Amino acid sequence: MNLVTSTEVLAPAAVLVAWSMVMMLWMVLTRLRALSEVGVDLAKSAPGARGVDLEGSLPTKVNWKAHNFSHLMEQPTIFYAVVCIIAIAGGSGAVVGWAWGYTGLRIAHSLWQSLVNTIPVRFALFAGSNICLLALSYYALQLTLV
Repeated sequence: MNLVTSTEVLAPAAVLVAWSMVMMLWMVLTRLRALSEVGVDLAKSAPGARGVDLEGSLPTKVNWKAHNFSHLMEQPTIFYAVVCIIAIAGGSGAVVGWAWGYTGLRIAHSLWQSLVNTIPVRFALFAGSNICLLALSYYALQLTLV
């Protein structure tokens, strides 16, 4: 078996972390501009208010960025765990390909959801990333249940 270094298999995870920060900045800047345009003063918001509480005040396309950022904080946590398991246990070069596939599809999903957001394409990107995650999960099990 051709073992990969932890750096190789962790690189796609690091890229997805960086992409998540790009999405956070995009979301914040888009929301702040939109809030200003609709006349919402955050200083006058109710104590404990959250971003989701502002959704009714903002255009739908503005909310898409926030929805995607939330998605990047959900399912990819499994990806990060699986990649760490594989990095510790070792794996074949194919594992790195699956990890890059997952990362690329999640970035494409982010862009699609944030800019166009038609459901069939968004679902296909989501399904493709899940296939990658299933393969990575299988590899992690195979490496650890020996």
